[in-house]
Amino acid sequence: MAQQGFWSLGGDNAGANTGNQSPSTPRAWCQAAASKLSGGLGSKLCALLNVGELEKGAEPAAKQPPETEAAACGCNKSCNCTKASVVFSDLYSTDLLPAVDSDAKTMIFLQEVVDILMAYIVESFDRDTKVIDFHYPNELLQKNNWELQSEPASLDEILISCRATLKYAIKTAHPRYFNQLSTGLDMVGLAADWLTSTANTNMFTYEVAPVFVLLEYVTLKKMREIIGWKDGQGDGIFSPGGAISNMYAMLLARFKMFPDVKEKGMSCVPRLAAFTSEHSHFSIKKGAAALGIGTESVICIKVDESGQMIPADLERRILEAKQTGLVPFFVSATAGTTVYGAFDPLIAISDICKKYNVWMHVDGAWGGSLLMSRRHRWKLDGVERANSVTWNPHKMMSVPLQCSALLVREEGLMQSCNNMHAVYLFQQDKHYDLSYDTGDKALQCGRHVDIFKLWLMWRAKGTIGFEAQIDKCLELSDYLYNKIKDREGYEMVFNGTPQHTNVCFWYLPPGIRYMEDKEERKKHLHKVAPVIKARMMEYGTTMVSYQPQGDKVNFFRMVISNPAATLEDIDFLIEEIERLGQDL
Repeated sequence: MAQQGFWSLGGDNAGANTGNQSPSTPRAWCQAAASKLSGGLGSKLCALLNVGELEKGAEPAAKQPPETEAAACGCNKSCNCTKASVVFSDLYSTDLLPAVDSDAKTMIFLQEVVDILMAYIVESFDRDTKVIDFHYPNELLQKNNWELQSEPASLDEILISCRATLKYAIKTAHPRYFNQLSTGLDMVGLAADWLTSTANTNMFTYEVAPVFVLLEYVTLKKMREIIGWKDGQGDGIFSPGGAISNMYAMLLARFKMFPDVKEKGMSCVPRLAAFTSEHSHFSIKKGAAALGIGTESVICIKVDESGQMIPADLERRILEAKQTGLVPFFVSATAGTTVYGAFDPLIAISDICKKYNVWMHVDGAWGGSLLMSRRHRWKLDGVERANSVTWNPHKMMSVPLQCSALLVREEGLMQSCNNMHAVYLFQQDKHYDLSYDTGDKALQCGRHVDIFKLWLMWRAKGTIGFEAQIDKCLELSDYLYNKIKDREGYEMVFNGTPQHTNVCFWYLPPGIRYMEDKEERKKHLHKVAPVIKARMMEYGTTMVSYQPQGDKVNFFRMVISNPAATLEDIDFLIEEIERLGQDL
């Protein structure tokens, strides 16, 4: 089954293809593409990537005759293309649609852009290419003319800018890019993103985005069903990232307890208290600041060694807050913390929230996608008892950025909290069901279409495809953990198997492994990860994040969310860290 091969961890079939070529190399890809793609696109990719004849003998190439017009247009057979006659240095954006008689020029220009994108995509999956072509900011500013000018640039200059932008971009689809929670590049998701930009519409009303509004309705309902809310009841919205989804949840919690705040503001509200773990995302405090609640009103709850919130401390701090006159209104539990990947004990937290009548939110931006896995969804047991859930498909599900959903258990609450009845958009005498005019429940007016990427990928993979992808990433993290936990030169940041794909560890170069002075050792160790990370970027071989946490000095935080990664990539990472850090 093709899907099984794609989700394999690698290793077993690495050298199975003809001529010992990896199917991920540009040459092998181009050979297949050349025979399948129309318009000579496959041949053009080979030429762009310079890989078409690499394995031929070392004989000096004979001088080639001048290219024919057919070859210049990129076709691999005789044709009547006008592409060869188009000179982009003489054309400007005003020569493209909607200009008169500009159809052919527009198509040729867009084909050139697609050629650039396709070459970049193929390179991104090639392990022989760099993850990053790193330059310091001042160097990069000087390498190209990035300044905006009064006079228009030619289309030739526009294409040059496109190539330069991708040349210095981070290849986030690269199998050895592990730097962020959002990695990889899904081809169906990419196609959906192209379609979304082509449609170029807004999500505020059914009349301007009929299909997209319906797809958002269908998908959010499915996500609520997966959470465990009966018949998928409730509400939700796609927002510009998990931080905004979390702020929406806090906004709803405040409105639910004090509905007058919408019109009268914070003057009618007592001093509030929100609660979240010490390891939670900074967006909880940022949301409190934005909503006028204040960061001092966010009380951080202690965590255990693995990073999970301690329920007993939560209850203690709620009681303390009440005794000092504060009104507890919001608890944010985390399903997959950013650094440790910890899952807070949701059942115990929900019991406390119910006991004290406090809104329970689950920030599942990173870990919410584990709900798609029958093997791992137990880590979110109790999520169905939450009042709201943040879930970012652009992380573990590899949906192209951005794609974040807030799911709310109570239907209609978002509308009551946020609506402003703008009559120029939300007329009440329209000829269709007004419940599909979803824009008034959002804080934004203009809202990007984020749904189509997720919906189309879900159609292409099915739930089982997402499940296989998520399970594979967690298997890779288990492999890494088991390989380094007892390996010389490595120390784990906390004991026990990681709950998510986060593997947190220190690498101790030979020079500091046997230091007896603990403070001196700690001082040196703090500098190791930043130096190795800088060398990774300068060589362009891989990227992994690092950070301190509490009293712990800088350590590597390895996360895996790219389904293109294999066991060999994990092995490479370990060897590369050791190579780059051996002299420290």
